[in-house]
Amino acid sequence: MSGLDIFAWIVLVVLAASTVFVVVFMAMWPGMVARRRNHPWAEAVAIGGWVTLFLGFVLWPVVLIWAYVDVPAKPARPALDGEAAR
Repeated sequence: MSGLDIFAWIVLVVLAASTVFVVVFMAMWPGMVARRRNHPWAEAVAIGGWVTLFLGFVLWPVVLIWAYVDVPAKPARPALDGEAAR
């Protein structure tokens, strides 16, 4: 093997390792965002990020948007005591 062959193998290994890192990071990203933002369904978002890894990232943008969407709080219901009913 010449020096050029060794260099080509090193480049190939670095490219393969960086590709695996990017794919795993993208699968983890929606779950990390959801946990950081205290999303009520953070675990479901994290699972959705990993499921899209196996489905070819087709729905990955939807899962990432879901991680950023906050569920609006339910409006407080007025009390039904005597004074509130008048």
